[in-house]
Amino acid sequence: MIVTNKSDCTGCGTCYSICPMHCISMEQDSEGFLYPVIDGKNCTKCQKCERSCPAIAQNAPRKPLNLYAVRNPNEEIRYQSSSGGMFTLIAEHMIREEGVVFGARFNDRWEVVHDYTETVEGLVTFRGSKYVQSIIGDTYKQVRNFLENGRRVLYSGTPCQIAGLRNYLQKKYNNLLTVDMVCHGVPSPLVWRKYLNERMGLLVSGGKKHSIQEINFRDKMNGWYNITLSISCVMGNHSINFMAKNDIKTLLVAETVTKNSYMKGFFRDLYLRPSCYQCPTRHLKSGSDITIADYWGVRNVLPNFDDGKGISLVMINTESGKQIYELLNKNEIETTYKDAVAGNSAIERSPYLHRMRKIFFRELHDKPIIPLINRLATFPLRTFLVKVCYALPRKLKILYKLGLLSFFRKEFRK
Repeated sequence: MIVTNKSDCTGCGTCYSICPMHCISMEQDSEGFLYPVIDGKNCTKCQKCERSCPAIAQNAPRKPLNLYAVRNPNEEIRYQSSSGGMFTLIAEHMIREEGVVFGARFNDRWEVVHDYTETVEGLVTFRGSKYVQSIIGDTYKQVRNFLENGRRVLYSGTPCQIAGLRNYLQKKYNNLLTVDMVCHGVPSPLVWRKYLNERMGLLVSGGKKHSIQEINFRDKMNGWYNITLSISCVMGNHSINFMAKNDIKTLLVAETVTKNSYMKGFFRDLYLRPSCYQCPTRHLKSGSDITIADYWGVRNVLPNFDDGKGISLVMINTESGKQIYELLNKNEIETTYKDAVAGNSAIERSPYLHRMRKIFFRELHDKPIIPLINRLATFPLRTFLVKVCYALPRKLKILYKLGLLSFFRKEFRK
């Protein structure tokens, strides 16, 4: 029996992929998240779904072997990346080794899906954060086929997706490298669709529609520290990634976290998947070889390395990951786990359930989404106090050096 409580299911799709009778499908619920549904007529009670579920068969917490602050020496790629451009360094190495790289990209409806590429050019669509839960589809099965045929494979995703893949494969492959990203939580694809449709509808001008050309959740036009959502469009009814000679690419949306409704609701934990509030794969339990994150707090511990253009935090979790990492051309400084967690608490801690979440999803289907987010995406008092305590050491650098940051966080979150 797979998990029946929605707060336990991560939506990784492992049960769907591993079922030998193909009697499990992934279906969308009223909140827009995918959950497994079993066709009882064909189920043989083999329990493969249960044994492979990352929420049930959890790994033990880990600590990384080594940690680094990293910059990609290619400044153009680093600018296009969410942080320091580390994913591209690893992926390009895998492509040069005639490998296959899996990652998350937008499809032609601007939904986020997992896919693979065998070319360096194809890595462009995987680059950058996408704050929507991706659709895994049949990529676990594709990975296994590539591995069995002797191909090298890099699979990147959220920790629960990496845990799901490893549980699905059920054995170790020396030609597989897994890379996960420290995950704040995954927002509802339905919320993203409604926001995008409403926002683009509001941007209709002169009776002409705008065709989306590019979406960047982490545009660095305002710097790395000022997270900015940008949407670029062209006029007319053109398909994705197509521009006529006379069309002009226009930046129609460029808003920071404090101004953009969707980003505000995401970072205030209003519409994350239920399992994210008690994530089963934090503490590096995914089994990944390498974990990547933004190195928030780097300016407190390595101020001379931080140039404001984005720094990756890289955690090497296995010897396989270490071997690959050492082959890469990068600018790096070794750091500590304590400093890493101080700036990025999502490594260990799940977000708190927003007190207005239930109301938000109850009203989602009947009301315009942008004013709904703006009305409900408020900071609870305890979150405000935590943010104040987090800001103090960043400005004064006193509590940070004394190691009191974690103490204050724990006290205010009780």
